[in-house]
Amino acid sequence: MLGIAKSGSLRENISSLFVDKTKAKTEFWALKNINLEIQKGDVVGIVGKNGAGKSTLLKLLSQITKPTEGTIEINGRIASLLEVGTGFHPELTGRENIYLNGTILGMSRKEVKAKFDEIVEFSGVEKFIDTPVKHYSSGMYVRLAFAVAAHLEPEILIIDEVLAVGDAEFQKKCLGKMQDVAKNGRTVLFVSHNMAAVKELCNKGILLQHGVLKSSGTIDEIISDYIKTDSNNSIYSPDTLKLNLPISFKRISVIDENLEICSDFTVNDKIILSFEFDIRKKDHGYSLFVIINNKYGAPVFSAEKQIENNQLYLSIDSLCLTRGNYSIHTFIHKPRIEQIDIAKDICSFNITDASSPLSIHGEYEYGSTFGNYKWKTDDNI
Repeated sequence: MLGIAKSGSLRENISSLFVDKTKAKTEFWALKNINLEIQKGDVVGIVGKNGAGKSTLLKLLSQITKPTEGTIEINGRIASLLEVGTGFHPELTGRENIYLNGTILGMSRKEVKAKFDEIVEFSGVEKFIDTPVKHYSSGMYVRLAFAVAAHLEPEILIIDEVLAVGDAEFQKKCLGKMQDVAKNGRTVLFVSHNMAAVKELCNKGILLQHGVLKSSGTIDEIISDYIKTDSNNSIYSPDTLKLNLPISFKRISVIDENLEICSDFTVNDKIILSFEFDIRKKDHGYSLFVIINNKYGAPVFSAEKQIENNQLYLSIDSLCLTRGNYSIHTFIHKPRIEQIDIAKDICSFNITDASSPLSIHGEYEYGSTFGNYKWKTDDNI
């Protein structure tokens, strides 16, 4: 539960003594009434929208965070990779951190040494293995961290979506390694928004919604439940204003030709994505990048446009997307300089008509794109 747990930091614990008692009574349960049993050898995909409690669950299972109430029983040695550099000491070299992590996992120096060369080769950071990891890029960090977690033979491997930091080749390499781990009878818990990766790796699944266990079962059942749960969310508005950013998203929505909110289209309909921005500092370098993902989280469409005012419309012509469920991943950035604001896995919509010429036997499972699109700065689309 957030709002009452103390961090353990002396400064924060002393500060909490002076918090307004009326505010202190406000409670928010990141997870509530979760009852799970995961068997040895299960490969479990944990899915849900942002804020559903996925990462919190992994932190509890990894014993990084203590539960406010309830108990967790774990049988086996755990290796977890929840964020870049989990378990690494920044002042130590890559070599020293490999041995440190092995010790934390309860392995002897001899056991770590036997795996050392394999870990370094997999990570691809041979040239920098004797460099303090504080000098590593985020990509190097996650390569080495994953290599250590996967090769030191834990009974339970816990992976959050930190793998998204790596490039496509490295993600494929990691997925293959996790499959090897699973085939050896070890338990894997995997959090990801990429349904294609979850489907390929996992045999069981857990769906979390607003901190509650909505369903559990086979991975196909859970992916289907997740898609249904996410099918009517055609508007995105940030919960809080991001006043520290020079520009941020104010509202994103999926609308039809009549400029009305819509989540269901046919392949003959025009689909319009509406973007509203809060611009606090004018700059001609802002650009909007939009990606449309299919139901498995794989990108099938992308477009980019320079931001010149606080409103943009992306009009996608008929027959541009085939039958299926889609969501939006979008961000504001200065190309090749910095990413400013991001909105992931938002604004779901469905295309329900199966008459597309690209459909096979009534359904084209992975979706595709073709045809034209255009950008507009007003609603005369």
